[in-house]
Amino acid sequence: MCIPGLTDGPDRHPADRHPADRHDTIRVQGARENNLRDVSLSIPKRRLTVFTGVSGSGKSSLVFETIAAESQRMINETYSAFVQGMMPSLARPDVDVLEGLTTAIVVGQERLGADPRSTLGTVTDANALLRLLFSRLGTPPAGPAVAYSFNVPARTASGVMTSATGEKQIVREAVYHGGMCPTCEGRGRVSDIDLTQLVDEDRSLNEGAILVPGYKAGGWSVRFFTESGLLDGDKPVRDYTDTERHDLLFRDATKRKIGGANLTYEGLVPQVRRSMLSKDRDALQPHLRAFVDRAVTFVTCPDCDGTRLAPAARASKIAGVSIADACAMQVSDLAQWVRDLDEPSVAPLLSSLQHLLDKFVEIGLGYLTLDRPSGTLSGGEAQRTKLISHLGSALTDVTYVFDEPTIGLHPHDVQRMNDLLLQLRDKGNTVLVVEHKPETIAIADHVVDLGPGAGTQGGTVCFEGTVEQLRASDTLTGRHLGDRVALKTEPRTPTGVIEIRGASTHNLRDVDVDIPLGVLCVVTGVAGSGKSSLVHGSLAGRDDVVVVDQGAIKGSRRSNPATYTGLLDPVRKAFARANGVKPALFSANSEGACPTCNGAGVIYTQLGFMDTVTTVCEDCAGKRFQAAVLEYRLGGKDIAEVLDMSVAQAVEFFGDGPARTLAAHTILSRLADVGLGYLTIGQPLTTLSGGERQRLKLATHLGEPGGVYVLDEPTAGLHLADVDTLLRLLDRLVDSGKSVVVIEHHQAVMAHADWLIDLGPGAGHDGGRVVFQGTPAEAVATRSTVTGEHLARYVGAEEVATAPA
Repeated sequence: MCIPGLTDGPDRHPADRHPADRHDTIRVQGARENNLRDVSLSIPKRRLTVFTGVSGSGKSSLVFETIAAESQRMINETYSAFVQGMMPSLARPDVDVLEGLTTAIVVGQERLGADPRSTLGTVTDANALLRLLFSRLGTPPAGPAVAYSFNVPARTASGVMTSATGEKQIVREAVYHGGMCPTCEGRGRVSDIDLTQLVDEDRSLNEGAILVPGYKAGGWSVRFFTESGLLDGDKPVRDYTDTERHDLLFRDATKRKIGGANLTYEGLVPQVRRSMLSKDRDALQPHLRAFVDRAVTFVTCPDCDGTRLAPAARASKIAGVSIADACAMQVSDLAQWVRDLDEPSVAPLLSSLQHLLDKFVEIGLGYLTLDRPSGTLSGGEAQRTKLISHLGSALTDVTYVFDEPTIGLHPHDVQRMNDLLLQLRDKGNTVLVVEHKPETIAIADHVVDLGPGAGTQGGTVCFEGTVEQLRASDTLTGRHLGDRVALKTEPRTPTGVIEIRGASTHNLRDVDVDIPLGVLCVVTGVAGSGKSSLVHGSLAGRDDVVVVDQGAIKGSRRSNPATYTGLLDPVRKAFARANGVKPALFSANSEGACPTCNGAGVIYTQLGFMDTVTTVCEDCAGKRFQAAVLEYRLGGKDIAEVLDMSVAQAVEFFGDGPARTLAAHTILSRLADVGLGYLTIGQPLTTLSGGERQRLKLATHLGEPGGVYVLDEPTAGLHLADVDTLLRLLDRLVDSGKSVVVIEHHQAVMAHADWLIDLGPGAGHDGGRVVFQGTPAEAVATRSTVTGEHLARYVGAEEVATAPA
């Protein structure tokens, strides 16, 4: 296949080209990863190719799990066996032929690491450059660069130091520099524990006085205390002496003989701090996270004022600015501060730092600060942060793979991202983008549309060609590419309001706003304007408020929609009742699991640095259950057949007839309501696309009691055709008496809203104010904000002209 524009000259026949110039396509033949059905296609190199299709149609399976995965696996094979043994093993994609691959760099939506000490500055190396700058120019000097790091504590040591050559030297009070605040250990916050949530003083230890999850009476965690010889396990805690109370709660680590072994005894509070509070809250299991939220209050460290740094590092300044002040500056302001420094002695360092900060601004992240915890960045912000290291790179002929790079971007910001994608292409790189936004599809040189449906109804290439050819095609994407949602002519009337007064989280400027109840309210604004700060900081956490955020759902390859949503519990009980046996038999993770594969359905054979071999279990034929379990039936089907049903089939199965189960039918109906009717209920979570996971989470939260639902960008990962399904769901929620607040950039959701709250006018310190409140029609008619202008452009000139003033 010859792509126009790739020949050496307009009059030169392809056969006359240099052999090295003829490899101008990536050829895929017989791709069968996940739901792909022997997909074969040729992708032009050094062009921008957009892959589109409904969520679950196979886009990610083709782009990420086939093309990018094979590129990275082949690169790993160039290393020695010793090095490969220490690298993650990548399985070979299920594809017959992959030719013309180049080095793939994947810029995905995965959130950045949420370690308590990880910030935007540490993950981008901006902090490393700043530390070096202050170690050279800071006055008074605090020490080497490590003395400005909040990840390294200051230490002193005395004794005999032995070198690698055996030379010994006596040192006394040797100082090892570090910039960590000793009070908060570099976290910026300290925790205050409510002891009443740890211990019930009316009970003894053997009666369950310890309320911390995992400390069950009679279990080893409690016997650790009762067999230490320090405490009486049968005496109520309220009757403890001061010494006993201190030993139970606060005693430092000491060696004790416990249960016949010499172990390190430690009080309950130090144990909780070490096992739970030293980890990121979001990384904890749900029941532990709930306990931490209930028992622990985090406050700004009083010694470092939240800067994480030791006094010496905070006192060292350049032009009156400390490294803590620099990290707290908005990146665009910090870039200007660095630009104003005139220090020839560190000119190369200043140049590198300036270049890095300018890339932040160029990519639209100039409103952030370097001390922003990395775990608080949205999916879109995290993806753009990863892109920073590739801007200005001298590498060419690289394949860049993006997963919805416009996610989290206001229409005003999408054009900037499009320009960056085109810049990467124009440097001679191949750019592959999985995307749903029409604005990004429009700039593609080549479009690949997968479908026609999702799941088992997808996995084929429905269209290949230009954007104009896509518009003229009869594919689902082609038909919906020009879709526009009309402005709501009769918005609902609010039944009340939630008052927010003096909101000042992050960049908000004492915002006063009323959130209307009983309607669909959309909060919008450019990226970084303060939308999430307003909603999550002032609305979430209130009674009767259910929040569906962008956090990734967690689950292993043993997890599936049935286990994640709680559907499996009523299904197991229904099977147990119908057959007079225990529910545990109908779980592949419990007693009913096939003993050969332990309920996995497949056998994994590790071959060191070589590919892991996966084979279907011969005993259960991949069904995951013991043969005896499959003899029990409900409505004529065994448990494996039920888990192989689609959501739509299961709705009918559990809704009527001998298998009628109300609890299961209710959960399945919610899954169908969010557009997941095609999904197999036993399909591993690891095979779901990002959009499918988002909607799976939404379906789970729909069952929670609450009068106000807060949704954070629910259109993420949704195809144009699926947006209508989402809007109908939002309408049903409001019509059922709920109040729905949506943080969203999609113009279709804005146009469909009853009420708009627009924040801005810019990002960072240029935002944080409410610049518009009213109906979408009023926003279009006045065009007083950037959102109003883009919404007017979206709905078309005729509607703008007739919109009420």
